[in-house]
Amino acid sequence: MAAVVRGIRGATTLDEDSVEQVYKRVQALVSEMLDRNGVSLDDLISMIFTATDDVTAAFPATAARALGLSDVPLLGAREMVVPGDPPYCVRVLAHAYSERSRAEIAHVYLEGAVSLRPDLAPG
Repeated sequence: MAAVVRGIRGATTLDEDSVEQVYKRVQALVSEMLDRNGVSLDDLISMIFTATDDVTAAFPATAARALGLSDVPLLGAREMVVPGDPPYCVRVLAHAYSERSRAEIAHVYLEGAVSLRPDLAPG
């Protein structure tokens, strides 16, 4: 299969709203998303980050940029407020070129964010 554009979803939660937690958890999430899907930095097109209202210590996109994503367009936004949503939650949608089929894409949910998509949690 020729490389096509694929969306890769991911989410994580923080234990607290601190710069250290934003950087640690976001970098772990992005690294895992890229690793599980065999995506290199050159394959990345863009990434959209959302965070719940209680994440205010740092921009998730800034944390991701520290991984070497200096020329990848990154965007941050606020997540909708929905009852029962996990606190301190950061979500990401990455757009990347991939030769994998849509069914072969591994979406990554870490920490408390596993509750968002338990069907995608590793078994």
